[in-house]
Amino acid sequence: MSAQVDRSPGTPSLTAREEAPAPPVPPAPPARFRSAPERSRRLGRTLRLVARVREPDEELLARIGAALRQQDEVGARLAAAMRLPAGDPRRVTMRAFRTALADGVDAVPAAPPALRAFFDHVTATPDWVDPDLVEEGAATYLRFGQNAADVLLQLSLIGGYRFGGPPDLLVATGGLTGDSTRRRLAETQTWTASLSKPLALRRDADGRWGEGWRATVHVRAMHALVNASFADSWDVERWGLPINQADQAGTLGLFDGVVLLGVRALGVPVSARESRAVMHLWKYVGWLMGVDEQWLVDDERERHRLNYHVLLAQGDVTPAGSRLSRDIVTMLGGMEHGRWKQERTLSMLTAFLGRESMRDLGLGARPPWAHLYLLGLNTWRYRVDRRLPGGRARLDRWSAAVLDRTMADYFGTDAPAVGELRV
Repeated sequence: MSAQVDRSPGTPSLTAREEAPAPPVPPAPPARFRSAPERSRRLGRTLRLVARVREPDEELLARIGAALRQQDEVGARLAAAMRLPAGDPRRVTMRAFRTALADGVDAVPAAPPALRAFFDHVTATPDWVDPDLVEEGAATYLRFGQNAADVLLQLSLIGGYRFGGPPDLLVATGGLTGDSTRRRLAETQTWTASLSKPLALRRDADGRWGEGWRATVHVRAMHALVNASFADSWDVERWGLPINQADQAGTLGLFDGVVLLGVRALGVPVSARESRAVMHLWKYVGWLMGVDEQWLVDDERERHRLNYHVLLAQGDVTPAGSRLSRDIVTMLGGMEHGRWKQERTLSMLTAFLGRESMRDLGLGARPPWAHLYLLGLNTWRYRVDRRLPGGRARLDRWSAAVLDRTMADYFGTDAPAVGELRV
C-alpha cells in the first residue's frame, strides 16, 4: 500500500520510496570550541554591552562551531592546483598566478581551469558593492591615522592572541615570531595601507585592478596555500582547520568593528555615515578574502554582535599567544625611540585589554597615561582643528604622513611588500 502523502497544491508528490534529501549535517566543532566559557564571558563583558546582547544566540554559536571546520573552497581549489606536480597540465604555477593578478587571467596562455575559475570568481564583483561607499570607507580609515595603527596592533592583533588556535598556527608557520616579527608586521601594514588609497579596489581605465584589490587577492591565495600545506600535520580535532571560516570572520571583525570601537575609545568621533562606509569597505574586502557571506555585514552593531559570539566560541590562551605578544614588544624596542614605543604600547594595551589579559600574555601592566594624552590630542585634532579653516586638509596631511612614517619604521630601506606565496 502506498504511503499517505501531502497532495496540497505546490507540494511535490513523493512515493514511499522517494524521500526528500536530508539537509547536510554540519561538521562537529573542534575541541577548542567554547572550551573556556567563563573566561570568554568575562573578557566579552564590554562587547556584550556595546552589542546589546541579552542572551547568547545558540543557533549562531552552532554555526560558528561548524565554521571552524569550513574553509574558503574557491581558494582551496586554486591551492590544490598550485601544488600539483610539474608537468601536470592542470597545475597553476606561481608565474601564471602573478601574471593573472597583474594583467588578468586572459594574459596567461592556456590558463589552467583552476586559475581561470579563481579569477572569474574574484572579478565578479557582487551587486551589493557600492564603489563610492567603498572609497568613502577607505578615506575614513586613512583619516584615523595613528589611532587606527595603534588599535590594529594592540587591540586587534595582540588582543587576538588571548585565544588559542590562530596564534598557534602563526608560531607553526614562523609568522610574527622571533626575527621575522618586524617583516611580518610590515607586510600586514602594506596590505592595510594599500586598502586606504584612492581607487585601491577598482579597475583603472586600462582594466587593471587597483593595488588594494591585488594585495587582497594575493593574501587570499596565501591563506589557501597555508591551509593546504598544513592539511596533514595540523590538529584539526583540537583547533579546526588551520585557516577556517570562523577565524576569518573573527579576523574581519578585528579590522572593522574593533577598529571603530578602538578609535572612539581614543577620542576620535565617528559618524553613522563614516561607520557605514568603513563597514562596507571591509564587507567587500572580506568577500574578496573568501569569507562566507553569512559573516559579511554592513551594520556596525551587527558586527559587534557577531564578534561577541565569536569571542564566546573561543578557548583559553596558549603559550603561543604569550610568545607572539612578547616578540612584538621586543621588536618595538629595536626601533627608533624603542623604549618610548614599548612603554606607550604597554600602557595602551593595559587600558584596552585589562590586567587579566596582560597576565595571560606575560606582559607587564602599565598605568593608562598613553590614553590620557591621546584623548587630548584627538579632541584637538578631530573636534577643534578639523573645523577651523584648512583643518580638514591638515588632518589629511597628518594621516598620510603617519602612514609613510609607519611604513618606514617597519621596512626601513626595504621595498614594501606583502607576504610571499609558498607552495
